[in-house]
Amino acid sequence: MRLNVRGPGPAALSALIATVLALGAIALMVAKHGVATGTPVAEGDASGHYAQPEAEGDAASKALLAAVRTGPPAAPAPQDARAALPARTDPLPASEPLEASAIKPSPAVGPLFYTGQGAPGHGCTASVVHSPRGDLVLTAAHCVHQDGFRTDIAFAPGYHDGEAPYGVWVPTSVDIDPEWAADRDPDHDVAFLRVRRVGDSTPIERVTGAEKLGLKPAARRAARLIGYPADRDTPVACQNATDSHSPTQLRFDCRGLTNGTSGGPMLTDVDPATGLGMVAGVVGGYQEGGDDETSYSAYFGDNVAALYRRATS
Repeated sequence: MRLNVRGPGPAALSALIATVLALGAIALMVAKHGVATGTPVAEGDASGHYAQPEAEGDAASKALLAAVRTGPPAAPAPQDARAALPARTDPLPASEPLEASAIKPSPAVGPLFYTGQGAPGHGCTASVVHSPRGDLVLTAAHCVHQDGFRTDIAFAPGYHDGEAPYGVWVPTSVDIDPEWAADRDPDHDVAFLRVRRVGDSTPIERVTGAEKLGLKPAARRAARLIGYPADRDTPVACQNATDSHSPTQLRFDCRGLTNGTSGGPMLTDVDPATGLGMVAGVVGGYQEGGDDETSYSAYFGDNVAALYRRATS
């Protein structure tokens, strides 16, 4: 399982001792099939939809903004995600050695923070994907629904070293498949979040750019997987070809994609100029993401297409 939680870097926190104590408490929140008592969760409807009250999002935003630096407004989106695929894409040769290593932050990818149990800590990864309203984020279902919908989530795209250069974004709604809510079905370990930035109506896609959602992806495609390990304040990436683990699961072999990389995008067709690409999967699915050697993703087939339509309707 790849969900874990870590706080921002020391520069972003008021005291090291407070951080250690808070993280000790947070470490109790995640279990393989549930969460510790006191984790802030809420029930959604029978379809797997949760409309987050504005006050909950405002509280999560306030908590994270108190722990990170935001700096001046970042540059506008590097590319219109509605455009056709670039004429030339990055060949994405396999990493040598086949192990995750540091990468420059991507504006459309960032960690998911949990803010409701002491100091905010990041435990999953998410990415902005194109949608008609430009407000959609993609991650794994196990990152947002743990015996209920997490109500303390905040997203920091492009995050690094205690800085959130594109601001802090919180959900207005979360959508998962009811099969995940019922019994954590690994073939439905996908979630879409519509997000907002408190006090600003600008859609996130106009700020960060967006990946495209890749439905029914072929196996053996060169891909780049990006994630934020829970013990780092900067992202790592690895390149390799995806493979079919089963008719309903993709696999991606690479060492070093540790706890915290759950929800991270597997990108194909990457534009070398922007780093944006097509999301063929997110770390999750089988074993809720895999282990230190292999990552998995639920296959993006008809069920993910239907979930996307529901989330964006």
